[in-house]
Amino acid sequence: MSTAVENGGTADLTSRKTASLINETADSSLPAAAATGPKEPPPEKPADTRRRTWVIFSFWAIVLALGLPIWWKTTSIYRAELPLSEMLDWADGKACRPAFPLRIALDASPLQEHEAQNLLRLTQHALDDLNDFSGHHLRLQLAANADPTKTAKTGSDVALTIRITPGDSIHSASSSLHPHLPILDVAYPPNSIPTQTSSSSGLATYLAAQLRSTFAEEQNVISYLLETSSIPSEHRPKGISPEVAETLSKQMTRSMKYSRTYHLTFSLFTNGPEPSSWDIESAIDEYMRPMLDMLSPIHNFTIDTQVQLYATPGVQSQVLSKEDLSSFINAAEWPLSPSIGGAPTVNFVVYIGNQTIGAVSESEAADISRSWLIPQWGSVYLLLPPSGPHVSSETLKQTVLTFTSHLLSLLGTPQSGSLPMRLSTLNRMRSADLLLRASSSLGSLARLSLALPSISIPSSVADGVAKSMQHLQMACSTLGGSDSLEHARIAEAEAERAFFEKSMVGQLYFPDEHKVAVYLPLLGPVGVPLVMGLLNELKAWRKRRRQKDGPA
Repeated sequence: MSTAVENGGTADLTSRKTASLINETADSSLPAAAATGPKEPPPEKPADTRRRTWVIFSFWAIVLALGLPIWWKTTSIYRAELPLSEMLDWADGKACRPAFPLRIALDASPLQEHEAQNLLRLTQHALDDLNDFSGHHLRLQLAANADPTKTAKTGSDVALTIRITPGDSIHSASSSLHPHLPILDVAYPPNSIPTQTSSSSGLATYLAAQLRSTFAEEQNVISYLLETSSIPSEHRPKGISPEVAETLSKQMTRSMKYSRTYHLTFSLFTNGPEPSSWDIESAIDEYMRPMLDMLSPIHNFTIDTQVQLYATPGVQSQVLSKEDLSSFINAAEWPLSPSIGGAPTVNFVVYIGNQTIGAVSESEAADISRSWLIPQWGSVYLLLPPSGPHVSSETLKQTVLTFTSHLLSLLGTPQSGSLPMRLSTLNRMRSADLLLRASSSLGSLARLSLALPSISIPSSVADGVAKSMQHLQMACSTLGGSDSLEHARIAEAEAERAFFEKSMVGQLYFPDEHKVAVYLPLLGPVGVPLVMGLLNELKAWRKRRRQKDGPA
């Protein structure tokens, strides 16, 4: 019994010692486990590291070598190369300043050769002293043809012929312009011919003053065009007076924009069933056609006619005031012909009814009692009702003559001088106007290209600019000649076409902020994983580099 108790006590003692030993062992292992922390992953194999590096490199290589070039090619804006500095030179008046070398022929057949040469020399000196406008270079020369009328009719480059003859007056000279030819007849008093030793002459001064007065309107118009252009003030000639500028502004506002071809529409409107026919074709051929033929070097014209019965004007009062004239045309009911073939239309309306125009004063009665001109549109003439249903050509004579005068005003023809001189002046004025317009358009296009680097410039714009500058150069070199107007017209048309190119204008409304707003939602999901993967790989590489360099 005692033996069993002893064995049981020994067993209990052994189990307690064993438990105590296990606890001590466990307690001694706790600090070691806490000291080592979480178990590190097994080291990455070099092959796996290289594989991951090559994967990241492959993605970036595809993006840089393939994705970016495709994106750049498909989203880049084509900008044709433009000669911007030359375009700005044209706009600033540095490439060409409108100057017209006008040749003036002196027909001094009553004088001896040496007397004519001496008068020519003194007149040129006096003219140079009076002329303060650089746009006109009046150069005198002796007339080569004994008959100046033949020279004028052959259409030579001579702008004006001065024909001097002995006069009846013994005190002063007199002059008069030929009504149908560019000839200035001057009658000089006896003993007014300068001698060989004379340094000045009253006749030479008189001739110079007459030439300056003859071309004064043209000089004022060209000065006005230069003042209203984009040319800087330091490159402009001496300015004109405010009164002259206001008058010229009204004339420019009234006249139509230049076009090589105009469409003339002659309309007959009646307030009843008669008259129903008119002889407008023969009236045009007889009274207007000669002037249209003279204008053919500057403009072409197409003509059509129409008749409308029971036409109701926009103003019902019988006596029209000046305020009523602007609303007399009833555009809602009068079928006025539109432009044909893109050419501007000039409307000439003949209205037969019981309306008359009330004159403000007796001096204005003759001018506004029958007709009035509508700026940049045409003309209206109130015709008294004829006795029958047909309007004859003779009845339309004054009407067509009035329309002819109004047409010249609408085309911007000068008011002074004979008709040939006025048309020659119109040619030079239009050449200068178109040259300045084309130069201004080129300058605007150059400044637009510099201000908007992202705007598209197609090759058609570059071609138009090159063609415009080519014709501008030819127009500038032939100013005053017969070909200058045509070159200036082509240059202005090409410059306008280049500036208003449809594909280029659309880029004005596509700013860079819009591009960023479009691309960010697309590039964000793709770019973030690529960038983060590259950064993580760089960090891992730096860590491996430090571990490799540490033991060393």
